Amino acid sequence: MAVIYYVEDDPDIAQNVKIYLEARQMEVTVFSHIAEARRVMRQSRPDLLLADRNMPDGDGGDLCLWARRLWGDQLAILCLTVRGETTDIVRGFKDGADDYVVKPFALEVLYARILALLRRSGKVKESLMSCGHLLLDTEKMAVFCEREEVHLSPSEYRLLLILMENKGRTVTRERLLEQVWDSSGNFVNDNTLTVTMKRLREKLHRPACLKTVRSFGYRMEESL
Repeated sequence: MAVIYYVEDDPDIAQNVKIYLEARQMEVTVFSHIAEARRVMRQSRPDLLLADRNMPDGDGGDLCLWARRLWGDQLAILCLTVRGETTDIVRGFKDGADDYVVKPFALEVLYARILALLRRSGKVKESLMSCGHLLLDTEKMAVFCEREEVHLSPSEYRLLLILMENKGRTVTRERLLEQVWDSSGNFVNDNTLTVTMKRLREKLHRPACLKTVRSFGYRMEESL
């Protein structure tokens, strides 16, 4: 589980980000002041520092620069701010940030940027796939919805895995039937897929990211 320190003085934004990331099996500690973050970081290093620039007790960019000097390249840093001018972004990188996200932002985009940084630093594995509030861990063969593990049958898990692996692309009913059942030599009719999909949707609390393409197949797609 990746450990993230999030420096943010807006409680609503902080809470939304915390809930979203923790639903994806990340541990998030929020700091509303730079001084508090500095005190904790002197004793422990997170996997990633997520820092807002505009803080009540200073500039988050100065915190990024301090944290980079303290922990070097062991720490991934993402700067998060309303300052979107070119000069601000360039300064963010000069202050030690690895990436820069401008507010307002989509949580899905922020999560993708965080995953990219953590993969680069070796803190997360390619075994993790997500869509909406769903997380699938191929190493553990486990599925999570809103941080709660969901127990699926082998065919339900395989069906979800194929759709996750093809996120953003429609998978035909014929292909799903072949890959979920026929690959094991268990031929079934088309109705089996419909019933299995219905059970899967119910177990996952009918996720908006799981789309039906009428008379063709299904698609996993992030909500806009």
